[in-house]
Amino acid sequence: MSPQANPKDAPPDLVIRGGRVIDPANGVDGVRDLALAGGRIAACASSLAVPRGAQTLDATGLVVCPGFIDLHTHVREPGYEYKETVASATRAAAAGGFTTICAMPNTDPINDTRAVTELVLEHAAREGVVNVRPVGAITKGSRGEELAEIGELAEAGCVAVSDDGRPVMSSLVMRRALEYALAFDLPVIDHCEDLSLSADGVMHEGKVSTMLGLHGIPAAAEEVMVARDLALCELTGGRLHLAHMSCAGSIRMIREAKARGVRVTAEACPHHFSLTDEAVIGFSADAKMNPPLRTRADVQAVIEGLADGTIDAIATDHAPHAPEEKSWPIDQAPFGIVGLETALPLALALTASGRLTLPQVIRLLTAQPAAVIKSDRGTLGVGAVADVTIIDPAREWVVDPAQFRSKSRNTPFSGWKMTGAVVKTLVNGKVVYDAV
Repeated sequence: MSPQANPKDAPPDLVIRGGRVIDPANGVDGVRDLALAGGRIAACASSLAVPRGAQTLDATGLVVCPGFIDLHTHVREPGYEYKETVASATRAAAAGGFTTICAMPNTDPINDTRAVTELVLEHAAREGVVNVRPVGAITKGSRGEELAEIGELAEAGCVAVSDDGRPVMSSLVMRRALEYALAFDLPVIDHCEDLSLSADGVMHEGKVSTMLGLHGIPAAAEEVMVARDLALCELTGGRLHLAHMSCAGSIRMIREAKARGVRVTAEACPHHFSLTDEAVIGFSADAKMNPPLRTRADVQAVIEGLADGTIDAIATDHAPHAPEEKSWPIDQAPFGIVGLETALPLALALTASGRLTLPQVIRLLTAQPAAVIKSDRGTLGVGAVADVTIIDPAREWVVDPAQFRSKSRNTPFSGWKMTGAVVKTLVNGKVVYDAV
């Protein structure tokens, strides 16, 4: 069926029956049947007839929602295929319910040119099982000195620009990036870290780092850059997106900026609302990430930001590393954890505790991240592309990294008992992950 065709005119080829359909983009939350035709949503109603020849899927007791969108995935290809590839990252994404992932640019070479963007898209078309949306670099080589050809990156298919993994230390360069990206309506995604404050830090600076004798990264290293970015966003009118927020002070400043009408969005990662810096006790490098795990007060502030709309999206910051790298001493091991396959149950834990509702969690994983990159996904509206995730919110399982679809195993959640699992993931109406 062509994009111009009306899915109502084609008989459904699949009807998902009796699930709790949650589609925040269209205000839907109730037991519905969902009909798919030609890779698009054909109908959503309380009771749909199933034409001869159509397949049916019984979703009784399950949640049917738009496919998740991850604004922050390190795919690692090109250059670091021993950690992850487009093929393995997209399989991991599908297993986690994600149908669209935004591929960060810190590859080798850095995605700062049309050629690298096109290479990522070619690999995605050939080997990926979910949608891959490249994020281009803000500066050439992500060195923070000279702007990349942002217009060229936008034309090639980048949905945002970021030097993630590295902060843009120069305020002038950051100002120019916000101004220039505005011409292409791209968000500038910033990794907020003042390197002069974080220095050689390994974990959050506080009581635990002192007890362990490890160099700390103060909350101010993030907060100083958040304050600067908000000031520059307000000055330029640009579109700013703040990655992996971890500090109470950051959440407070974003809340205040939004109240003033600043065009800022923000994301939080499951590890930052599920763990504190106490997870580093034992010196496991699997609990080493940047920004680091913070205090219980910071965790509560992040959850409050998710609940009141200060934070717009749950993103994974999926950062795979080879086992030998994470086996190094904690002060030498790289930052980062894998996150695509554990994001959903960690988010659902917030519903079990009463901090968020299930529709809020789905919105944070679908409609709102879609709005950040101006994607047409994240919705089950009639005519929309049929990217669908089906969830069993009651299924219990234990995290076994050996079972991950990712090539890497670096997670602090090994052995955790989780509640909530993806049953099926569909992209363009086709099943790309089936837990059965």
